[in-house]
Amino acid sequence: MSVVGIDVGFQSCYIAVARSGGIETIANEYSDRCTPACVSLATKNRIIGNAAKSQIITNFKNTVHGFKKFHGRTFDDPFVQAEKPKLPYSLHKMANGSTGIKVRYLDDNKMFTVEQITGMLLSKLKETSEAALKKPVVDCVISVPSFFTDAERRSVFDATQIAGLNCLRLINDTTAVALAYGIYKQDLPAPEEGPRNVVFVDMGHSSFQVSITAFNKGKLKVLAAAFDPYLGGRNFDEVLVDYFCEEFRGKYKLNVRDNPRALLRLHQECEKLKKLMSANSSNLPLNIECFMNDIDVSSRMNRGHFEEMSAQYLMRVEAPLRAALEQSKLSCDDIYAVEIVGGATRIPAIKERISRFFCKDISTTLNADEAVARGCALQCAILSPAFKVREFSITDVVPFPITLRWKSTTEDGMGECEVFTKNQAAPFSKVITFHKKEPFELEAFYSNPQELPYPDHTIGCFSIQNVAPQPDGESSKVKVKVRVNIHGIFSVSGASLIEKQKGEAEEMQIDSEPLVQNEGRPEEQVKMQVEQEGQGDQQTDENSPSSKVSVASSDQKKEGPSGEKQDPAAAGSKAKVRVKSIDLPVVANSIRQLGESVLNDFVEYERQMIIQDKLVKEQNDAKNAVEEYVYDLRDKLGGVYEKYITESDSKQVTLLLEETENWLYEDGEDQPKQVYEEKLEALKRLGQPIQDRHREHEDRPRAFEELGKKLQIYMKFLDSFKQKDERFLHLSLEEMGTVEKCVNDSMSWMNSRMNAQSKLSITQDPAVKVADIITKIQELEDACNPVINRPKPTAEETAEVNEQSSAAHATKQAAGGKGETKGNQQTKEMQMD
Repeated sequence: MSVVGIDVGFQSCYIAVARSGGIETIANEYSDRCTPACVSLATKNRIIGNAAKSQIITNFKNTVHGFKKFHGRTFDDPFVQAEKPKLPYSLHKMANGSTGIKVRYLDDNKMFTVEQITGMLLSKLKETSEAALKKPVVDCVISVPSFFTDAERRSVFDATQIAGLNCLRLINDTTAVALAYGIYKQDLPAPEEGPRNVVFVDMGHSSFQVSITAFNKGKLKVLAAAFDPYLGGRNFDEVLVDYFCEEFRGKYKLNVRDNPRALLRLHQECEKLKKLMSANSSNLPLNIECFMNDIDVSSRMNRGHFEEMSAQYLMRVEAPLRAALEQSKLSCDDIYAVEIVGGATRIPAIKERISRFFCKDISTTLNADEAVARGCALQCAILSPAFKVREFSITDVVPFPITLRWKSTTEDGMGECEVFTKNQAAPFSKVITFHKKEPFELEAFYSNPQELPYPDHTIGCFSIQNVAPQPDGESSKVKVKVRVNIHGIFSVSGASLIEKQKGEAEEMQIDSEPLVQNEGRPEEQVKMQVEQEGQGDQQTDENSPSSKVSVASSDQKKEGPSGEKQDPAAAGSKAKVRVKSIDLPVVANSIRQLGESVLNDFVEYERQMIIQDKLVKEQNDAKNAVEEYVYDLRDKLGGVYEKYITESDSKQVTLLLEETENWLYEDGEDQPKQVYEEKLEALKRLGQPIQDRHREHEDRPRAFEELGKKLQIYMKFLDSFKQKDERFLHLSLEEMGTVEKCVNDSMSWMNSRMNAQSKLSITQDPAVKVADIITKIQELEDACNPVINRPKPTAEETAEVNEQSSAAHATKQAAGGKGETKGNQQTKEMQMD
């Protein structure tokens, strides 16, 4: 079973795999460990990764890139609308309001969702990992930014299913980095000692993330996470692009932003220039040939000027650092190390600000580009039963507080409470107890919309059904379990109704928490008790306008036998009752998640596109094979094959090659695979005999020489035997006669074939082939080697053989004597009669 971790970045992707020797980053078919996050749609197939990146300029309308942050967002989302003018491809509003990407595919206008585009990219990464591992890949762990909301995470998870992957976990980028850092550390503090606090700073192409993690031996716990979702390397690229657009407008009278191709080229060149300035502080040139209107452009830039222009973005670096430090309630003195990853952290000005804020030298012990993927692979190995990995527990956090609001069908049965606080440990479950007489709905939403990098703070609605009052008319106790799972996704994982029954039962304690009356409906009572299940510290009591909340740890719960649950007690009054837990249906309505039927359609369509890509690849391979054979044979006809073909045959083959070449670029431009295979076969019928004659002429002398050497060895052996060499006295005459006959036959065969071959020209097919000579050598060895290689018996073996012969002779004599005596005795008896 393969164990794969995938870092799906805004600009590029990395794949890491866990093997017995450790973690290895996989290279793609271009021997590059970095696969661009690009998908290019064409008239016959899809092109993904490195090949798609090369088409960003030539096929810019149908090459999709920079789509990671569109997950879970509607078309009307302010971020989508801000990005739309910057993109060379078209964004459109889909029927459900989500963001659709319109491209030309298979000579038709197609609308793809962001999940489908990401699914295409993941399918390519899956194919790359399977080619490297030589085995199927299904299980994986995929990284997402720590600030991704519930809708965004659900969208990414849907994309993994479209690609046919079983995502064991969506892990936060900085958590994956922390795992890659800590699991190999041998000197971490013991569990009872104070933790080692490490800051991880990750600035990629599009976002900036910070986390503070506490390490102890065998575990890590994320204390706090902060971020700036809109600060990254591309902001610094845009500073350069804006500067050169203005310069070229005045210097060359060029309006770059009106030409998408020119703007894309300028982006690429500015990114290269930014990387050069990170390593060089001198003036660096920017030269682009035939930039626009056949005009060559040039300019210069240095690091100092670049940092002045980027001051507004550099000022934003410290805010997330300060927020993370404040949330963790640590000081800079409590920080052991500051580790930086991500391509944009290579900018000297960013390094300087991070170092200055923490008053520490920053560490670069991790691979800035591959650390996230390596952490993902480690997490996948931990979760996979196929690998035995060092015990290492991971506690992440909920980045945004989550509030739950409940309401009944009546107007007044409403209330709300914050169930997950900011930086709450995750994964985490809580059980909430309600007193209800009828079905009700729960609405989950993020508590602080102003802190959310997402316009809609709603998570989803969940309907608790089949709720009925108790037989005596009292409100029923309904327990609802809410959870933030391993992917960071919120859900109502279950609900149960506690039904009271008459009769004797085990004692249980009835909770006497104060019940808060709903306004206008005194008979409807709501009580909520939150019971923690999972990791994290015990919380304090929280109050809301319509209910009182008490929080108890999960080990305080009591369960009776046979699935009957007993409620905890706080009042001390006891009563004997029987309770029965009945599971209730929960209908979830998550925001902007693909429905099951839609998801199945996308999965099937992805399979069809994979088949189409495979057919086109096989067609192109067949066409390329014909083209390659034409060029190769034509080149060799005037070279190494020239003397192995007659002039008339050479003209005939050359004419066929020219006709085939013309056909390839005219009528044969787009033909079925079978047509190309037939063309190649027709060419080989003429070209293969020439190639065979050349190969036979080159290899035949060596083969005959090898056969001659073997014959000389065996003839020398025969001469030694005839001269009664003591080394071969143990061999019999019959065996040596067989060897001599085989040697003579082989000698005759070789002489006859050499004579026949000498009478032929090299333009004719050979009289004997190298394969025939090799077969004759094998026959000769099989007949002679067992005889000549038989070892001479030792003195002990000879004595034993002689002794056995003597014993056999004596036994024969004795048996013969007894027979004769018996016969004489019978004769005498007959005479007496």
